[in-house]
Amino acid sequence: MKTLDRTLRELTGYRLQRATGSAMLRYKAVFTEFGLWRTTFSCLSLIIDNPGLRQSQLGDALAIERPNLVKIVEDLSYAGLILRETSKSDSRAYALSPTPKGKALFQDVLASVKRLDAETTRGLSDSEIAVLQRALTKVEENLAAKIRRSKAVT
Repeated sequence: MKTLDRTLRELTGYRLQRATGSAMLRYKAVFTEFGLWRTTFSCLSLIIDNPGLRQSQLGDALAIERPNLVKIVEDLSYAGLILRETSKSDSRAYALSPTPKGKALFQDVLASVKRLDAETTRGLSDSEIAVLQRALTKVEENLAAKIRRSKAVT
């Protein structure tokens, strides 16, 4: 059978969009099962890896606008997954730390995400996965650099 999108499949951006679209649907199902979103999971991950992280650092690391971040942090705090306390080093800032409940939930979600990751890369050797990770890092850096240059011009 002839591939209708043969020309499009020669474009890296198109292939990335197709793969991302499929992956996002699968990952959304995992996160939804645990009452999370991709962004809340990402925030929880950084908070667990960096207890005491300032809210502004979290927003910068994940490129989340302040109003959106405030809502995410409130949701995580209300769910009992994180603590938001005044920073000891800067009373104007908030320090974010995981709760035991947040750590436990994160481990459960992470296990499901890792299973999905394994399904996603099924058929690839460890070295192919490493090459894919390096290539995706370069693509991400290239796109981020282009965005930074565009913002600098405007």
